[in-house]
Amino acid sequence: MTEYFEVHGRDGAARLGELRLADPVTTPAAVDDHVEDAGSLWAQEHELPAGAEDRLTVLPHRAFPPGTREPVRESFRVDHPDIDAPSAAVVSSEEARNVGADAYLLSDANGFVGHASAFTDAIVRTREAIPADTALYLSGVATPRNVATLVYAGVDLVDAKKARVRGAEGFYLTSEGERFLEDLRELPCSCSACQQPIEEFGPRDCAEHNANALRTELRVVRERIREGRLRDYVEGQARHEQWLTAAFREFDQQYSYVEERAPVVRDSELAAASSDSLRRPEIQRFAERVTERYESEFDGPLVLVPCSATKPYSESQSHRQFHDAIQWRGHLASMTSPIGVVPQELELTYPAQQYDTVVTGRWSADEKEFVSEVLRRYLERNAYDRVIAHVPPGGYTDICETVEPAVDAEFEYTVSDHPTTDESLAALSSALEGEEAYQKRTREHRIVRAMADYQLGEGAGAALFPSDEIQTTSRYPKIQVRDTEGEQLATMVPNYGVLSFTTAGARKWAESDAPSKVVEIDEFVPHGSVLAPGVVDADEAIRTGDEVIVSGPKAFGVGRASMFGSEMQESTRGIAVETRHVDEL
Repeated sequence: MTEYFEVHGRDGAARLGELRLADPVTTPAAVDDHVEDAGSLWAQEHELPAGAEDRLTVLPHRAFPPGTREPVRESFRVDHPDIDAPSAAVVSSEEARNVGADAYLLSDANGFVGHASAFTDAIVRTREAIPADTALYLSGVATPRNVATLVYAGVDLVDAKKARVRGAEGFYLTSEGERFLEDLRELPCSCSACQQPIEEFGPRDCAEHNANALRTELRVVRERIREGRLRDYVEGQARHEQWLTAAFREFDQQYSYVEERAPVVRDSELAAASSDSLRRPEIQRFAERVTERYESEFDGPLVLVPCSATKPYSESQSHRQFHDAIQWRGHLASMTSPIGVVPQELELTYPAQQYDTVVTGRWSADEKEFVSEVLRRYLERNAYDRVIAHVPPGGYTDICETVEPAVDAEFEYTVSDHPTTDESLAALSSALEGEEAYQKRTREHRIVRAMADYQLGEGAGAALFPSDEIQTTSRYPKIQVRDTEGEQLATMVPNYGVLSFTTAGARKWAESDAPSKVVEIDEFVPHGSVLAPGVVDADEAIRTGDEVIVSGPKAFGVGRASMFGSEMQESTRGIAVETRHVDEL
């Protein structure tokens, strides 16, 4: 089968792909920019046998009218040994299913685009019904204002039909909205269509401008996907229209859909600029893992401190002062919005090291509610006798005072004005008097186990790295984990705050009781990567960026997932795992 659509990059449900027309197209894209007629999208430059063109299913010129109950139009391939034509299927969102096509066009898009809950239900239902490595096409609905949200939801292909029609009707479109052409006193765009006096600018020019504006917005969206920052953009862009704001909030409620597609690590900054950031899947996942997987090994009190603008926290001036006062006599954890509670062992772990937020000194009701809930769950899981709240008055203390009656630990407050004043630091040191300090080796072992729990699952740290079976070398944050004979098992990755395994470590992992993430492959030895066609099975718990074991009849290895687990199972093309170490069996 000819590879006609292949995903090369992901940012949540949004993907960068390649649509292989005569000239390959990078998606998300407006398809009518690349063919004369969207109806001939899937035609190839073949000399077809007589009658074959009648059996080649192509995308229709336009979507069906709103409300049309059109049955699935299944795709067919040219019945000729020398031709393997790509295919498409027209389906309704209510009846979407896998019919073996390369792309799926939703016939009822005009009926649900513009209605947040209907849009969300339609996209989620369709995406879960069709293979992961197929393109989703919405025709006749894209505008410069809504296309970022369409792509964020999981749409790969659009067209400029609506944008052109609105132009012909006298509406001038931008990424912020639309204006009556007759109300404009000057043209706010400098595209080729707008290079003329406004008095001479007519509906035909307006239609061309609108198509240009859509192309420009798609370029912005593609670049945001490459940067791993489309969500940051959508949070701001969706504010220009109420249904778009409602739509991405509705998607946040579809946690299983968005979390499965959200990578576990990123290189980019996570901008938490609004209360909507609290519902991001990366934020919710971090809070969930800290309160359900992580378990403190410290016997002394918990010391709660405020976060810092500098990341990781331990490199900030304020946290250095806290460390000088604590002297490893208590377990340090930072309180922060939007993350919640960050134990010191996980300060490097995405997104704790990568987020940035707006600092006003005032906490919103949503922030207080979220962080209070995370702190309560954290304290219920970890049996501290007392909590030293070294936090400034205001939102931080409000949260502590809300949680205090709900848990068994006794709270002690050590800040009268500001956490870094001499008086406050002295009070913090005094509150820890008599507590035993923890040694460097003990701290490092606990960091390694905490990361394993967070990364792999509850109990993984104890199963893989008991203190009597490992030793740590190098210096934080580049800790190396070795067995008692000196063989390296894993290395801490400072950029993400996760563990990277060797094959020896992967074998120990595979043989242990720790939760596993295994990609089973066919009878071959991977060199550099495992492609999706070579995957026999994959754990559904695997997320993009996860550390995974690669196991097959001829090879055993370890690497990082480039797809989530069910995507590996469904896909027929693309890189499933970037392998790091492979042993031939």
